Amino acid sequence: MGIASITIRAARRRAAAGLVLAGLAAAGAARAGEPAAAGAAPWPVRVVIVVAYENGEDRGDAPGELQSWVEREGLDQRLDFPGGVRPLRANADRSVLALTTGMGLANAAVSTMALAADPRFDLKRAYWLVAGVAGIDPHAGAVGDAVWVDYALNDLARELDPREAPADWPYGAYAFRADGPGRLPAQTLEYGAFARYAQVYPLDPALTDWAFDLTRDTELDAAPELRELAREWRDFPATQHGPRVRRGASVSSNRYWHGEAGTRWARDWVRLHTGGRARFAVSDMEDAAIAAAIARLGRTGAVDPRRLLVLRAASNYTRPPPGVAAFASAQRAHAGRGVPAYEAAYRVGRRVVRELTKNWARYADALPVADAPANGQDRSEKLP
Repeated sequence: MGIASITIRAARRRAAAGLVLAGLAAAGAARAGEPAAAGAAPWPVRVVIVVAYENGEDRGDAPGELQSWVEREGLDQRLDFPGGVRPLRANADRSVLALTTGMGLANAAVSTMALAADPRFDLKRAYWLVAGVAGIDPHAGAVGDAVWVDYALNDLARELDPREAPADWPYGAYAFRADGPGRLPAQTLEYGAFARYAQVYPLDPALTDWAFDLTRDTELDAAPELRELAREWRDFPATQHGPRVRRGASVSSNRYWHGEAGTRWARDWVRLHTGGRARFAVSDMEDAAIAAAIARLGRTGAVDPRRLLVLRAASNYTRPPPGVAAFASAQRAHAGRGVPAYEAAYRVGRRVVRELTKNWARYADALPVADAPANGQDRSEKLP
Protein backbone atom coordinates (compact mmCIF):
# COMPACT_ATOMS: atom_id res chain seq x y z
CA MET A 1 0.00 0.00 0.00
CA GLY A 2 1.44 3.38 -1.02
CA ILE A 3 2.04 6.33 1.25
CA ALA A 4 -0.65 8.32 -0.58
CA SER A 5 -3.26 5.62 0.13
CA ILE A 6 -2.32 5.55 3.82
CA THR A 7 -2.57 9.34 4.04
CA ILE A 8 -6.00 9.36 2.38
CA ARG A 9 -7.30 6.65 4.72
CA ALA A 10 -5.96 8.48 7.79
CA ALA A 11 -7.63 11.67 6.64
CA ARG A 12 -10.92 9.80 6.17
CA ARG A 13 -10.66 8.34 9.67
CA ARG A 14 -10.03 11.79 11.17
CA ALA A 15 -12.98 13.20 9.23
CA ALA A 16 -15.21 10.35 10.41
CA ALA A 17 -14.09 10.88 13.98
CA GLY A 18 -14.88 14.56 13.66
CA LEU A 19 -18.38 13.75 12.44
CA VAL A 20 -18.91 11.38 15.35
CA LEU A 21 -17.77 14.01 17.86
CA ALA A 22 -19.97 16.63 16.26
CA GLY A 23 -22.90 14.23 16.41
CA LEU A 24 -22.26 13.49 20.07
CA ALA A 25 -22.10 17.20 20.85
CA ALA A 26 -25.34 17.80 18.98
CA ALA A 27 -27.00 14.88 20.74
CA GLY A 28 -25.85 16.19 24.10
CA ALA A 29 -27.23 19.62 23.27
CA ALA A 30 -30.51 18.08 22.19
CA ARG A 31 -30.79 16.15 25.47
CA ALA A 32 -30.22 19.43 27.28
CA GLY A 33 -33.12 20.97 25.38
CA GLU A 34 -30.76 23.23 23.43
CA PRO A 35 -30.50 23.96 19.72
CA ALA A 36 -28.28 21.44 17.95
CA ALA A 37 -27.98 23.32 14.67
CA ALA A 38 -24.58 22.96 13.05
CA GLY A 39 -22.42 26.04 13.45
CA ALA A 40 -24.65 27.65 16.07
CA ALA A 41 -22.68 30.30 17.95
CA PRO A 42 -22.12 29.68 21.68
CA TRP A 43 -23.94 31.93 24.12
CA PRO A 44 -21.75 34.74 25.50
CA VAL A 45 -21.86 34.47 29.28
CA ARG A 46 -21.41 37.54 31.47
CA VAL A 47 -21.43 36.03 34.97
CA VAL A 48 -21.09 32.50 36.30
CA ILE A 49 -22.36 32.14 39.88
CA VAL A 50 -20.59 29.18 41.50
CA VAL A 51 -22.02 27.36 44.52
CA ALA A 52 -21.10 24.02 46.04
CA TYR A 53 -24.48 22.53 46.98
CA GLU A 54 -28.20 22.91 47.41
CA ASN A 55 -30.06 21.23 50.26
CA GLY A 56 -33.04 20.03 48.25
CA GLU A 57 -34.86 21.40 45.24
CA ASP A 58 -33.72 24.50 43.39
CA ARG A 59 -36.73 26.44 44.67
CA GLY A 60 -39.57 26.25 47.14
CA ASP A 61 -38.05 24.35 50.08
CA ALA A 62 -35.34 24.83 52.72
CA PRO A 63 -32.62 26.88 51.00
CA GLY A 64 -28.98 26.07 50.43
CA GLU A 65 -26.38 28.02 48.49
CA LEU A 66 -28.27 27.99 45.18
CA GLN A 67 -31.94 28.60 45.91
CA SER A 68 -31.96 32.38 46.45
CA TRP A 69 -30.20 32.91 43.13
CA VAL A 70 -32.77 30.81 41.29
CA GLU A 71 -35.82 32.34 42.94
CA ARG A 72 -34.76 35.99 43.05
CA GLU A 73 -32.49 36.46 40.04
CA GLY A 74 -34.69 34.95 37.34
CA LEU A 75 -32.61 31.83 36.75
CA ASP A 76 -35.66 30.02 35.45
CA GLN A 77 -33.99 27.89 32.78
CA ARG A 78 -32.79 24.47 33.82
CA LEU A 79 -30.03 23.17 31.51
CA ASP A 80 -28.82 19.59 31.50
CA PHE A 81 -25.14 19.40 32.46
CA PRO A 82 -23.71 15.91 31.93
CA GLY A 83 -20.25 16.97 33.13
CA GLY A 84 -21.51 18.12 36.52
CA VAL A 85 -23.43 16.95 39.56
CA ARG A 86 -26.57 19.04 39.03
CA PRO A 87 -28.23 20.82 36.10
CA LEU A 88 -27.15 24.37 35.39
CA ARG A 89 -29.46 27.29 36.00
CA ALA A 90 -29.64 30.24 33.61
CA ASN A 91 -31.58 33.41 32.94
CA ALA A 92 -33.57 33.90 29.74
CA ASP A 93 -30.66 34.81 27.46
CA ARG A 94 -28.13 32.55 29.23
CA SER A 95 -25.93 35.54 30.03
CA VAL A 96 -25.97 34.52 33.71
CA LEU A 97 -25.35 30.90 34.72
CA ALA A 98 -25.40 29.20 38.10
CA LEU A 99 -23.04 26.23 38.46
CA THR A 100 -23.38 23.81 41.38
CA THR A 101 -20.01 22.07 41.63
CA GLY A 102 -20.62 19.52 44.36
CA MET A 103 -18.66 19.66 47.61
CA GLY A 104 -14.93 19.12 47.92
CA LEU A 105 -11.82 19.91 45.92
CA ALA A 106 -12.23 17.25 43.23
CA ASN A 107 -15.86 18.14 42.51
CA ALA A 108 -15.08 21.84 42.41
CA ALA A 109 -12.19 21.56 39.96
CA VAL A 110 -13.81 19.04 37.63
CA SER A 111 -17.16 20.83 37.47
CA THR A 112 -15.43 24.11 36.64
CA MET A 113 -13.40 22.44 33.89
CA ALA A 114 -16.52 20.73 32.55
CA LEU A 115 -18.37 24.00 32.21
CA ALA A 116 -15.45 25.61 30.39
CA ALA A 117 -15.41 22.68 27.96
CA ASP A 118 -19.15 22.91 27.25
CA PRO A 119 -19.54 24.10 23.63
CA ARG A 120 -22.84 25.84 24.36
CA PHE A 121 -21.13 28.69 26.23
CA ASP A 122 -18.58 31.38 25.44
CA LEU A 123 -16.84 32.16 28.74
CA LYS A 124 -13.96 34.27 27.48
CA ARG A 125 -15.27 37.47 29.08
CA ALA A 126 -17.30 35.91 31.88
CA TYR A 127 -16.86 36.95 35.50
CA TRP A 128 -16.91 34.07 37.99
CA LEU A 129 -18.45 34.64 41.41
CA VAL A 130 -18.02 31.90 44.01
CA ALA A 131 -20.80 32.57 46.53
CA GLY A 132 -20.89 29.99 49.29
CA VAL A 133 -20.71 29.47 53.03
CA ALA A 134 -17.69 28.82 55.22
CA GLY A 135 -16.34 28.55 58.72
CA ILE A 136 -14.87 31.75 60.16
CA ASP A 137 -12.04 32.39 62.60
CA PRO A 138 -13.63 34.27 65.56
CA HIS A 139 -10.60 36.56 65.56
CA ALA A 140 -11.50 37.59 61.99
CA GLY A 141 -15.28 37.97 62.12
CA ALA A 142 -18.60 36.50 63.11
CA VAL A 143 -21.19 34.05 61.88
CA GLY A 144 -23.39 35.98 59.45
CA ASP A 145 -20.49 38.04 58.04
CA ALA A 146 -19.63 37.99 54.34
CA VAL A 147 -15.94 37.84 53.42
CA TRP A 148 -14.38 38.81 50.09
CA VAL A 149 -11.44 36.46 49.67
CA ASP A 150 -8.13 38.02 48.63
CA TYR A 151 -6.06 34.81 48.71
CA ALA A 152 -7.31 31.23 48.33
CA LEU A 153 -4.95 28.60 49.70
CA ASN A 154 -4.72 24.85 49.28
CA ASP A 155 -3.82 22.50 52.14
CA LEU A 156 -1.31 20.25 50.38
CA ALA A 157 0.75 19.12 53.37
CA ARG A 158 2.36 16.34 55.34
CA GLU A 159 0.72 15.35 58.60
CA LEU A 160 1.30 13.28 61.71
CA ASP A 161 -1.40 12.27 64.12
CA PRO A 162 -0.94 14.82 66.94
CA ARG A 163 -0.74 11.94 69.43
CA GLU A 164 2.37 10.70 67.62
CA ALA A 165 3.96 14.07 66.88
CA PRO A 166 6.74 15.59 69.01
CA ALA A 167 5.35 16.93 72.27
CA ASP A 168 6.14 20.56 71.45
CA TRP A 169 4.23 20.57 68.14
CA PRO A 170 1.02 22.67 68.28
CA TYR A 171 -0.59 20.55 65.55
CA GLY A 172 0.36 17.69 63.24
CA ALA A 173 0.32 19.27 59.75
CA TYR A 174 3.45 20.79 58.22
CA ALA A 175 4.68 21.91 54.82
CA PHE A 176 6.40 19.51 52.45
CA ARG A 177 10.18 19.42 53.05
CA ALA A 178 9.86 21.50 56.23
CA ASP A 179 11.26 20.16 59.49
CA GLY A 180 8.12 20.89 61.49
CA PRO A 181 4.94 22.92 61.75
CA GLY A 182 4.76 26.69 61.51
CA ARG A 183 7.72 27.06 59.17
CA LEU A 184 8.66 26.63 55.54
CA PRO A 185 11.47 24.41 54.29
CA ALA A 186 15.00 25.79 54.21
CA GLN A 187 15.00 25.21 50.46
CA THR A 188 13.09 27.96 48.65
CA LEU A 189 10.09 26.50 46.82
CA GLU A 190 7.43 27.92 44.52
CA TYR A 191 3.81 27.72 45.70
CA GLY A 192 1.93 29.36 42.83
CA ALA A 193 -0.82 27.96 40.63
CA PHE A 194 1.52 26.01 38.35
CA ALA A 195 4.07 24.84 40.91
CA ARG A 196 4.70 21.29 42.11
CA TYR A 197 3.30 22.22 45.52
CA ALA A 198 0.53 24.48 44.26
CA GLN A 199 -0.77 26.26 47.37
CA VAL A 200 -1.44 29.95 46.82
CA TYR A 201 -4.00 31.57 44.52
CA PRO A 202 -4.09 35.37 44.85
CA LEU A 203 -7.33 36.86 43.56
CA ASP A 204 -7.02 39.92 41.32
CA PRO A 205 -6.54 42.70 43.91
CA ALA A 206 -8.14 45.47 41.87
CA LEU A 207 -11.27 43.42 41.16
CA THR A 208 -11.53 42.30 44.79
CA ASP A 209 -11.08 45.89 45.96
CA TRP A 210 -13.88 46.95 43.62
CA ALA A 211 -16.26 44.24 44.88
CA PHE A 212 -15.55 45.09 48.51
CA ASP A 213 -15.96 48.81 47.84
CA LEU A 214 -19.25 48.23 46.03
CA THR A 215 -20.77 46.00 48.72
CA ARG A 216 -19.23 47.01 52.04
CA ASP A 217 -22.39 48.87 53.10
CA THR A 218 -24.73 45.95 52.34
CA GLU A 219 -27.33 45.50 55.07
CA LEU A 220 -27.08 41.96 56.39
CA ASP A 221 -29.59 40.06 58.47
CA ALA A 222 -28.94 40.42 62.21
CA ALA A 223 -31.10 37.38 63.01
CA PRO A 224 -32.01 36.66 66.67
CA GLU A 225 -30.00 33.42 66.45
CA LEU A 226 -26.86 35.42 65.68
CA ARG A 227 -27.34 37.75 68.64
CA GLU A 228 -27.81 34.75 70.91
CA LEU A 229 -24.71 33.06 69.49
CA ALA A 230 -22.63 36.21 70.02
CA ARG A 231 -23.06 35.90 73.79
CA GLU A 232 -20.89 32.77 73.77
CA TRP A 233 -18.13 34.70 72.02
CA ARG A 234 -18.07 37.90 74.08
CA ASP A 235 -14.29 37.59 74.59
CA PHE A 236 -13.73 37.87 70.84
CA PRO A 237 -14.26 41.50 69.73
CA ALA A 238 -14.68 40.67 66.03
CA THR A 239 -17.80 38.64 66.85
CA GLN A 240 -19.61 41.37 68.76
CA HIS A 241 -20.67 43.63 65.90
CA GLY A 242 -23.69 43.16 63.68
CA PRO A 243 -23.03 41.19 60.49
CA ARG A 244 -20.76 43.05 58.10
CA VAL A 245 -18.76 42.68 54.89
CA ARG A 246 -15.10 41.86 55.43
CA ARG A 247 -11.98 40.72 53.60
CA GLY A 248 -9.51 37.93 54.26
CA ALA A 249 -7.95 34.71 53.04
CA SER A 250 -9.58 31.31 52.71
CA VAL A 251 -8.03 27.88 53.24
CA SER A 252 -9.56 24.98 51.30
CA SER A 253 -9.51 21.38 52.45
CA ASN A 254 -11.36 18.15 51.82
CA ARG A 255 -11.42 17.73 55.59
CA TYR A 256 -14.11 19.50 57.59
CA TRP A 257 -11.67 20.34 60.36
CA HIS A 258 -12.65 22.12 63.57
CA GLY A 259 -10.82 23.22 66.69
CA GLU A 260 -8.32 25.58 68.26
CA ALA A 261 -5.31 23.69 66.91
CA GLY A 262 -6.72 23.62 63.38
CA THR A 263 -7.50 27.33 63.50
CA ARG A 264 -3.96 28.07 64.65
CA TRP A 265 -2.64 25.93 61.80
CA ALA A 266 -4.75 27.82 59.25
CA ARG A 267 -3.51 31.18 60.52
CA ASP A 268 0.09 30.01 60.32
CA TRP A 269 -0.47 28.41 56.90
CA VAL A 270 -1.76 31.64 55.38
CA ARG A 271 0.96 33.74 57.00
CA LEU A 272 3.72 31.40 55.83
CA HIS A 273 2.59 30.92 52.26
CA THR A 274 1.77 34.57 51.58
CA GLY A 275 4.80 36.03 53.32
CA GLY A 276 2.51 37.75 55.80
CA ARG A 277 0.56 39.58 53.08
CA ALA A 278 -2.74 37.87 53.99
CA ARG A 279 -4.60 36.86 57.14
CA PHE A 280 -6.72 33.74 57.56
CA ALA A 281 -10.44 34.44 57.76
CA VAL A 282 -12.50 31.50 56.47
CA SER A 283 -12.28 27.76 55.87
CA ASP A 284 -13.97 26.04 52.92
CA MET A 285 -13.76 22.99 50.68
CA GLU A 286 -13.69 24.41 47.14
CA ASP A 287 -12.01 27.81 46.62
CA ALA A 288 -8.46 26.71 45.87
CA ALA A 289 -9.66 24.04 43.43
CA ILE A 290 -11.85 26.50 41.54
CA ALA A 291 -8.99 29.00 41.46
CA ALA A 292 -6.65 26.29 40.18
CA ALA A 293 -9.05 25.35 37.39
CA ILE A 294 -9.53 28.99 36.39
CA ALA A 295 -5.76 29.54 36.34
CA ARG A 296 -5.22 26.53 34.07
CA LEU A 297 -8.12 27.51 31.83
CA GLY A 298 -6.64 30.98 31.55
CA ARG A 299 -3.62 29.52 29.79
CA THR A 300 -5.90 28.01 27.15
CA GLY A 301 -7.75 31.27 26.52
CA ALA A 302 -11.10 29.74 27.51
CA VAL A 303 -11.52 32.19 30.41
CA ASP A 304 -9.93 35.36 31.73
CA PRO A 305 -8.33 34.25 35.04
CA ARG A 306 -8.41 37.81 36.41
CA ARG A 307 -12.21 37.70 36.49
CA LEU A 308 -12.59 35.41 39.50
CA LEU A 309 -14.24 36.68 42.68
CA VAL A 310 -14.72 34.59 45.82
CA LEU A 311 -17.29 35.50 48.46
CA ARG A 312 -17.74 33.40 51.58
CA ALA A 313 -20.47 33.96 54.17
CA ALA A 314 -19.82 32.57 57.64
CA SER A 315 -22.18 29.78 58.72
CA ASN A 316 -20.12 28.56 61.70
CA TYR A 317 -16.87 29.11 63.57
CA THR A 318 -13.66 27.19 62.94
CA ARG A 319 -13.18 26.46 66.65
CA PRO A 320 -15.41 25.93 69.69
CA PRO A 321 -16.43 28.72 72.04
CA PRO A 322 -14.79 28.83 75.47
CA GLY A 323 -15.88 25.94 77.67
CA VAL A 324 -17.23 23.74 74.85
CA ALA A 325 -15.48 20.59 73.64
CA ALA A 326 -14.37 20.56 70.00
CA PHE A 327 -16.43 17.52 69.02
CA ALA A 328 -19.59 18.87 70.63
CA SER A 329 -19.04 22.19 68.85
CA ALA A 330 -18.43 20.52 65.48
CA GLN A 331 -21.70 18.59 65.81
CA ARG A 332 -23.82 21.67 66.45
CA ALA A 333 -26.32 22.78 63.83
CA HIS A 334 -25.46 26.04 62.11
CA ALA A 335 -27.20 29.12 63.50
CA GLY A 336 -30.62 29.53 61.91
CA ARG A 337 -30.02 26.30 59.91
CA GLY A 338 -27.47 28.25 57.88
CA VAL A 339 -30.06 30.67 56.48
CA PRO A 340 -28.31 33.86 57.72
CA ALA A 341 -25.16 32.78 55.88
CA TYR A 342 -27.00 31.80 52.68
CA GLU A 343 -28.78 35.15 52.79
CA ALA A 344 -25.55 37.09 53.35
CA ALA A 345 -23.84 35.42 50.37
CA TYR A 346 -26.82 36.24 48.19
CA ARG A 347 -27.35 39.83 49.35
CA VAL A 348 -23.71 40.80 48.89
CA GLY A 349 -23.14 38.76 45.74
CA ARG A 350 -26.23 39.99 43.92
CA ARG A 351 -24.95 43.58 44.02
CA VAL A 352 -21.90 42.52 42.05
CA VAL A 353 -23.90 40.40 39.59
CA ARG A 354 -26.44 43.16 38.95
CA GLU A 355 -23.77 45.83 38.53
CA LEU A 356 -21.81 43.73 36.04
CA THR A 357 -24.82 42.74 33.96
CA LYS A 358 -26.57 46.13 34.03
CA ASN A 359 -23.42 47.95 32.90
CA TRP A 360 -21.98 45.25 30.69
CA ALA A 361 -20.82 47.74 28.06
CA ARG A 362 -18.48 49.15 30.71
CA TYR A 363 -17.20 45.84 32.09
CA ALA A 364 -17.13 43.52 29.08
CA ASP A 365 -13.63 44.50 27.98
CA ALA A 366 -12.23 46.21 31.08
CA LEU A 367 -12.20 45.02 34.67
CA PRO A 368 -13.90 47.30 37.21
CA VAL A 369 -11.74 49.43 39.47
CA ALA A 370 -12.65 50.71 42.93
CA ASP A 371 -13.15 54.43 43.37
CA ALA A 372 -10.23 56.26 44.96
CA PRO A 373 -10.67 56.72 48.73
CA ALA A 374 -11.98 60.12 49.74
CA ASN A 375 -9.41 62.44 51.37
CA GLY A 376 -6.74 59.79 50.95
CA GLN A 377 -8.27 57.61 53.64
CA ASP A 378 -7.67 53.87 53.67
CA ARG A 379 -11.11 52.30 53.15
CA SER A 380 -9.99 48.67 53.32
CA GLU A 381 -11.32 46.44 56.09
CA LYS A 382 -8.52 45.42 58.42
CA LEU A 383 -8.43 42.11 60.23
CA PRO A 384 -7.32 42.16 63.87
